[in-house]
Amino acid sequence: MSLKRIPFLLIPVCMICAAGLFIACGKSSSGPKNAPTPSVLTAVASANEVALSWTRCPDEDFFSYTLYRLTMDMFLSYVAGIAGDTLSAEKLGILTLPDVLSFNDYTLEQTTAYYALRTTNAAGLSVWSNEEVVVLGGYIVAWGENDDGQCDVSYPNNGFTAVAAGWDHSLGLRNDGSIAAWGGNEYGQCDVPSPNSGFTAVAAGNDHSLGLRSDGSIVAWGCDGDGQCDVPSPNSGFIAVSGGVDHSLGLRNDGSIVAWGCDGDGQCDVPSPNSGFTAVAGGFYHSLGLRTDGSIAAWGRNDSGQCDVPSPNSGFTAVAAGWGHSLGLRDDGSIAAWGLNDEGQCHVPSPNSGFIAIAAGYYHSLGLKSDGSIVAWGENDDGQCDVPSPNSGFTAVAGGMDHSLGLKE
Repeated sequence: MSLKRIPFLLIPVCMICAAGLFIACGKSSSGPKNAPTPSVLTAVASANEVALSWTRCPDEDFFSYTLYRLTMDMFLSYVAGIAGDTLSAEKLGILTLPDVLSFNDYTLEQTTAYYALRTTNAAGLSVWSNEEVVVLGGYIVAWGENDDGQCDVSYPNNGFTAVAAGWDHSLGLRNDGSIAAWGGNEYGQCDVPSPNSGFTAVAAGNDHSLGLRSDGSIVAWGCDGDGQCDVPSPNSGFIAVSGGVDHSLGLRNDGSIVAWGCDGDGQCDVPSPNSGFTAVAGGFYHSLGLRTDGSIAAWGRNDSGQCDVPSPNSGFTAVAAGWGHSLGLRDDGSIAAWGLNDEGQCHVPSPNSGFIAIAAGYYHSLGLKSDGSIVAWGENDDGQCDVPSPNSGFTAVAGGMDHSLGLKE
């Protein structure tokens, strides 16, 4: 959840002052003489509702509070409609008791909304509160294969702060600390354990899911045939999490990595020294760890060179692992890719610059640019590299088997 007040521009049709007060044309921010006492409005957003509250009008001739809402797609008509004390924004309710000081908006479907309260007295004179803007968080765009509904984002599609993609399922972390899961659920990988709250990060393996809680513990659910959901004890002190196909990784606050699950190729055998790590990534049967010195450690299956980090092994800021390939984001905004390249998943498109985040699907790769666009390359049989238009405003990215996810503001 994000909440802030924003200043407003002067507009010829009608004006909104820099302090955020609504002003009908030709009237001052405090209203005409003997106008009611203005209320102070507060708005707090969760994943799918906004809790509104305001200060009481102390005037004896109080008549009503009228609560209005504007969403981003109404902005132009909203500003023009203020003239003549007429507001074209949606009217949420008229409250006629002076001590009724709250209202919950459950009907918001946009990610951003503006609220204002108008207080009216018995003489018909009114005054506006401050305006409050709420940002519910981002919404998710999904594309590629959708045979199991992995691209059918859970409703409501807002309030998301992070995304993760598995074989045929998807995860979204909401700003209220809950996780939404959708898509294939053969092993219960979409059945988030109770209580579904307090999460700060999500990750997806092949058929299992992981969530990091604010207390530093990891919750894992779904397929557990190789113990990939059996978090080792002590289950505490974790700051990051990642899922491989049949194994899982957790980064502790002391810079060490804990790995569990399938270890047939040594993908859980963290190399020594097991310290100084800042990020982790799990691939098919290999794993990656980013160190504080900007180097990458890679271990596990190496039949396609997915553990052969290219030289110079320095200057990296992020890592991602696919089925048989690996990605590293450098501090100059370029991406290094190595390993299996049968679908061109290691051929970073030109210009290889301006990237701020990376993700690896099974046979495709994705990079998020600083301008909010996503670049995708590699296997595209199901359109997993065809980023939907408009390709802008993205803040995070994730890759699954044959589908992709992007988080938008």
